[in-house]
Amino acid sequence: MRTSLRLVWDSEPRRESARGVEPAADDHDLLDAYSRAVVAAAEVVSPTVVNVEVQQRVGARRRARGAGSGFVFTPDGFILTSSHVVAGSATAPTVTFSDGCRFEAELVGDDPDTDLAVIRIAAAGLPAARLGDSRRLRVGQLVIAIGNAYGFRCTVTAGVVSALGRSLRASTGRVLDNVIQTDAALNPGNSGGPLVTSHGEVIGVNTAIIQPAQGICFAISASTAEFVAARLIRDGKVRRSYIGVGLEDVRLDRRTIQRFRLPVETGTLVVSIEPGSPAARARLREGDLIVAYGDAPVSSVDDLHRLLTEEQVGVRSSLTILRDGVSTTVSIVPRERV
Repeated sequence: MRTSLRLVWDSEPRRESARGVEPAADDHDLLDAYSRAVVAAAEVVSPTVVNVEVQQRVGARRRARGAGSGFVFTPDGFILTSSHVVAGSATAPTVTFSDGCRFEAELVGDDPDTDLAVIRIAAAGLPAARLGDSRRLRVGQLVIAIGNAYGFRCTVTAGVVSALGRSLRASTGRVLDNVIQTDAALNPGNSGGPLVTSHGEVIGVNTAIIQPAQGICFAISASTAEFVAARLIRDGKVRRSYIGVGLEDVRLDRRTIQRFRLPVETGTLVVSIEPGSPAARARLREGDLIVAYGDAPVSSVDDLHRLLTEEQVGVRSSLTILRDGVSTTVSIVPRERV
């Protein structure tokens, strides 16, 4: 005797119709709620989203046209976008709203280390997006990306937070922490646009995709964007300290770890020193192995970059290094990187 199997996904029975299996009433309610959330967020934030167009130099004379996204975050015309959208612009960026209004913008400042920039237009009383608390995000949470994908203005895509606390290496080589991973589809032109919660709060600035992968997209967290934007508006740049060395991560052998009672299994090897740099003044040498900065252990180049913050500019600190089989401490004064 033949039997047939029927899959039942929940306790609500499905109704057969000429069009096939119809979803249960509860499913309709869920889909409607999802749609309403996306629609409401898009309606709130889309008026703040702009197309950012620039002319970039290519070679000696030629100029290429590039475009990205941005969004107004203050009513008096400050706009957040991506650094790589406006970097190298040969002319002032042109900003276009979804209603067609165009403005010429001035560059307030950009920070390649976080791929963020602030531009400003001469306008007042603008609709402004509200920055949310990205620290309250949860994996699986609904998010909406809004931007100008391939020049199609105010394109809306939806997805979820795929992961939190990712690290992404900027074009400068510095590692950017606390990056949001999402599967809300991003395409060229989305860079600089907002990543939004269902409540219409911006919790990220869309920055990158991994090609040819699908559904692996990244956004700079709102907490990072808020900090960087404040510094750019105040100073036109973000101050960071540096010591002027070229470094390479190396693994330590077990004997070295045990001999010096190190809390790390890797260190950073000095492979080059810039003339006149803080490292040169501290008499660091090529071949020195850095294992601590101040009281903090250093197991990688990224660890040292995280420690060299704005607060370390001009502050005398100690570097623990291994040199010729001996552990020693040198004094160093980081300076501002220009």
